[in-house]
Amino acid sequence: MTSVDPKTAPVQRQLFGLNFNAVTLDEAVVLLAQAVSGRPARVVVTPNVDHLVNLEENAELKNTYKTADFVFADGMPVVWASKLLGVSLPARVTGADLFVALVIEAQKRAWHVAVIGGMPGQEQALLDLFAQVYPDLRISLHCPRMGFDYQGEDGEACVKWVNDIAPDVVFVCLGFPRQDLWALQVRNQVNTGLLLGVGASMEFALGLIPRAPVWMQRSGLEWLWRLLSNPRKLWRRYLLKGPRFSGIVWREWRRH
Repeated sequence: MTSVDPKTAPVQRQLFGLNFNAVTLDEAVVLLAQAVSGRPARVVVTPNVDHLVNLEENAELKNTYKTADFVFADGMPVVWASKLLGVSLPARVTGADLFVALVIEAQKRAWHVAVIGGMPGQEQALLDLFAQVYPDLRISLHCPRMGFDYQGEDGEACVKWVNDIAPDVVFVCLGFPRQDLWALQVRNQVNTGLLLGVGASMEFALGLIPRAPVWMQRSGLEWLWRLLSNPRKLWRRYLLKGPRFSGIVWREWRRH
């Protein structure tokens, strides 16, 4: 794995009002591994086109979101936009790729990994699947109720659960923006090193949802694969918010 000296780590690049970490996936894993033992928890977000459109339309959400400790570009359109705007992020670092890479790192380092997400009642089935796919992983899982209220009892219960088990890394798989807002709200309250908002990454990592072929991922067509796989759920995200992202890029270009 690539070595990164914290003193000479890749700089942050400002884009769309966020400070993106200009790193590759390998470099991101090294940076996060160095943060695991620290307290309070560091928060990781991976904004994609859908996130950026929502942030542009909600100033309060954006002001909270941009306080994350690590910001990685999830999606080739964000990377392409950075190059067009002269900011030039080196690569995309998706939540799905981070999940797998950090789980593999956790197996090597005997980290205790916690996952918050999944359907209530499926905990044991998911743990059994983790044991098959990642047999050496120390894993704990909590499936909150549907309609997770990050500011209420649901969020408080997750804080208590994390503190009871004191994991090294917590993956929050509850969807944007709830997962990110909860992590940013509780980072000073939880006994862990990293909180990562990574959406459906657990399902991808366990093979419950198939990812696009590698050639589609590299060519920036993963969005098309996901749209065709679940058009009823995702058509608004990709067919309505995609064009709005073009307008955001245009306004950013004019500012630059």
